This record gives sequence, C-alpha cells and structure tokens, in this order.
Amino acid sequence: MSSRDRLVIKFGTGVLSKPGGSALAPVRFREICAEVAALVHKGISCVIVSSAAIAAGVSVLGRKSRPEALADKQACAATGQPELMRLYANSFRPHRLKVAQLLLTHSDIDSRVRRANAGNTLERLLAAGDIVPIINENDSVAVEEVRFGDNDRLSAEVALLVRASRLLLCTSSDGLTDAGGHRVPVVRDLQKAHALVRPEKGAFSVGGMKTKLEAVGVVLDHGIPATILDGRQPSLLAIAAHGGDAGTRFLVEKKPVRR
Repeated sequence: MSSRDRLVIKFGTGVLSKPGGSALAPVRFREICAEVAALVHKGISCVIVSSAAIAAGVSVLGRKSRPEALADKQACAATGQPELMRLYANSFRPHRLKVAQLLLTHSDIDSRVRRANAGNTLERLLAAGDIVPIINENDSVAVEEVRFGDNDRLSAEVALLVRASRLLLCTSSDGLTDAGGHRVPVVRDLQKAHALVRPEKGAFSVGGMKTKLEAVGVVLDHGIPATILDGRQPSLLAIAAHGGDAGTRFLVEKKPVRR
C-alpha cells in the first residue's frame, strides 16, 4: 500500500479518558475506532499512537488520582496498558479489524537496527490491510513520555518511520487559538505559531501545545503536513485526514525553485 495513503493518528489522554482523567472512556473508543475503521476500509492505512495507559492504570489500581512518583506512574502504565489495548481490540472488532501492539522507547527509534526492525514490523502489519497498529511509549521502563510530551514527540518519530502522508494530533482542544481565543485554521509560519502558545493544559495530560508544535516542526521539516484537532468531536477526523478544515492545519512550506 502506498505511503501516499498513510496516516499517523495520535490520541492524547484527554481524548481517551473520562472527565477527571482517572479512567478510560469506552464510548469515546467506540466512536474513534468507528471513524478510523471507515478510513481503513477506504484504503487509507492508519497507525495509532495512543496515550492514556497511565490513566487506565489509575482506574485499574483503584487510585483516586494520578500519582506523582515516577515509579508509581510506571506501575500505572504497566497495569493500564492491557486495559487500553482491550478497549481498542473490542472497539475495532465490529469493524472486522484487528489490532497490534508496539511499545517503543526513543532509544528504539535512535538505534539503526531497532528502528529498522520496528519499521519492518509496521510495514508487514499495514500490508495485511485489516490490522491497525497501536503504538505507545514503553512507560513501564522509559521515562521520556512520562515526564514530557504525552507521546507527541513519539508520534512525529513514527510518522517519519512509516513515511506518513499526514500526522494528526488529536487533543482535547480545537487546535491552536489566537490571542482572542479563536481557532487558527491554517498555519504557514511555525515560528509565529509558537508565540500563541499558552501554558495551560489538563491535569491528566503530560504534554501541551508547545510539545505538539515541536512535533509538528519535526514532520514539516521532512515534508509531512500535520493537523492538530479536537479528537472528541465526531466527524472531524475524516475531514482532517483529507486535509480539510478541521482544527489547525500546518502546511509544508514550498521551497523556491532554483533556476
């Protein structure tokens, strides 16, 4: 299948969890997987980069709030990851799709051999046509995404790895907003976009708009456009997948032709 029809879709914790972030939202999974399945059945390969293992573990372990200690967060991730995958598998099954789990660390991406192995595995999975790879940072042994980024950086690295046609960052806000709180539909100058970033973010989200813009910058440098959109809103995913007016679109700058 051509990489021209390949999406990397990242879902943040705020999209996949219930209000308060202490448990997953099964209804949201069913909605999301139905939209992704519709894209797959149209011939578009989809790779999901999923956060929320820690949020799932908070519920599994019966905790009232997200822990602060790193070891406790990693324990939540270890217990929450099976629940996260169970919801994905159950939600894709009615659409005749299977899921595959890949847990990666940044050292996997940085290692030439392990990067090649991960890439080969993903190519085989996507070639099957009825498998949706679900990738998460290996939070039980690594610390980068536990401390920073909520998988934003990882999603950009995965987009490069599979030569995606577009990166979709699904979050709990309607893309980038200007000083007046209005959605910015299109960004052509990423440096100007950074000036609009505000520090607020959800209590159960690790990343913020800053890390998303950094991820966008990585893929734009490699010719891959990106969109930041509200993953909780029905039908936006299909619009964004085709480069339509959803959230904030980041366009690849065309290089001047030398004569």
